[in-house]
Amino acid sequence: MGAGKSALLVIDVQLGPIWGTYKKDETVSVIQKMIAKAESENVPIVYIQFEGPEGDLLERGTQFWQFAPGITPREQDIVIHKRAADSFYQTELQEELQNRGVTNLVVVGVRTEFCIDTTCRAAISQGFDVTLVEDGHTTVDGFYPAEQIINHHNSTLRGVKTPEYQIAVVKADEVNF
Repeated sequence: MGAGKSALLVIDVQLGPIWGTYKKDETVSVIQKMIAKAESENVPIVYIQFEGPEGDLLERGTQFWQFAPGITPREQDIVIHKRAADSFYQTELQEELQNRGVTNLVVVGVRTEFCIDTTCRAAISQGFDVTLVEDGHTTVDGFYPAEQIINHHNSTLRGVKTPEYQIAVVKADEVNF
């Protein structure tokens, strides 16, 4: 990955998506540490907030749509609302990042196999290098146990790249903005 300006991307750390996730408290703690590190280094922070259609559990303004306790965007942070797994899809994310000169995304959040995976893959296609925080994302048990899903994605995404951009997977304490 080349030198450039980084941003922290905090994906769907909301009451609904985080409920019942694997190692929820540990993962939220890692995410909070990454937020604190980004704040202390004046790194832009972008919060992605999924919203469902009217009547959905994650409809804008509902209890489960709210950010999880301890995840509170500041006035200067960017909050992007999305309706798909891809945080770039029909949102202003790419424009907001480009306006700030961001070239590298550090990614944490919820639902590894959906929103984390899709956004990481989309980001390299949109012209960003990605650092996925290995211990900073989680999911729920599904067809496979959550731990297995997380390990699989950490392993698989580590090898995803384009000729110009790539996804690196590193532990939180090894992240440099």
